[in-house]
Amino acid sequence: MAPLITPSPKNQALLDAQLELWHHTLGYIKSMALKSALDLRIADAIHDHGGTATLPQIVTNITLHESKISCLRRLMRVLTVTGVFSVELPDGSSEHVYGLTPASRLLVTSKNFSPFLSLMLDSVFVSPFLGLGEWFQRELSDPTLFKMTHGQNVWDFASHNKKFAKLFDDGMVADSGFIMDIMVKECGDVFDGISSLIDVAGGLGGASQTISKAFPHVECSVLDLPHVVAGAPTGTNVKYIAGDMFESIPSANAVFLKWVLHDWGDVECVKILRNCRKAIPPRDAGGKVIIFDMVVGSGTSDPKHKETQVFFDLFIMFVNGAERDEQEWKKIILEAGFSDYKIIPLVGVRSIIENKWLPTVEPAPPNTRQPN
Repeated sequence: MAPLITPSPKNQALLDAQLELWHHTLGYIKSMALKSALDLRIADAIHDHGGTATLPQIVTNITLHESKISCLRRLMRVLTVTGVFSVELPDGSSEHVYGLTPASRLLVTSKNFSPFLSLMLDSVFVSPFLGLGEWFQRELSDPTLFKMTHGQNVWDFASHNKKFAKLFDDGMVADSGFIMDIMVKECGDVFDGISSLIDVAGGLGGASQTISKAFPHVECSVLDLPHVVAGAPTGTNVKYIAGDMFESIPSANAVFLKWVLHDWGDVECVKILRNCRKAIPPRDAGGKVIIFDMVVGSGTSDPKHKETQVFFDLFIMFVNGAERDEQEWKKIILEAGFSDYKIIPLVGVRSIIENKWLPTVEPAPPNTRQPN
């Protein structure tokens, strides 16, 4: 091999700049390679062989045209370089051995996390971002980026597309099941002293069912729109209530909002939070609102952590939603009438925001008694 050429500092800077732009430009290949791994169920194939497998072994467990075996090798090269799978070449062997990493273990079907990634990587969600530049040149707030692409908002689209609706429901259930299990184990003290909880816009109740199982003494209910409640599961300890969070919220010791407020602007969020405050007792009686959402800038300073938060903030913009930093959360929380809040950044890139309120203290009437 010829010796490595060392460019001049000026040309090296140009090459580094080009590399930076190429890396960003080809970033979507990383996402699409992951989507292919999900579609082909490569993690399951490796898992079925005991956690490690050669390419010929993987091929026996996936649906693949024989002419694409060499292409699969190239896909696996991307997936190993990006850390989704591990790879090694044993001494004296010509076949690489691929293994599961902590990340790809979550892709095994029995772990049930893949549906959320499949939703996020589906063309219905990905395609709007091809028009992001055009959308920026239009006036807010209608159409949303999603509606500009598909001609409907995401909820109407789901109501007319059963395949996407199932993909959406499965994705939400998978995310809820994964993160709520960790939340109740690591942050269970936020439920201390609670005897009843209302899960606002809780869908099919995955979060509430996890809370109910972990804390059997807590009476859990889900509030959602009538058509959602109509499809709710039966035979659980969770009660389902048809209603609209913009109108009113049933009374409870605590209100739980999991990934709800990021779908709405500040005006709508303040209205929802005011209804939450009306539903709970004041702080000295144990009332609280528990928000489970992202606080941009909270948590570790790890670049991957910070990037994921701002990536998701830009992603949720496709429905005119927003992730908020602490000051933005503080603004809507105080405007809704809460007296204090506490951020607990313990759950991955998301946090728990605990809100309480004090009754307004009316000023004492002036002393009108006349002196003797």
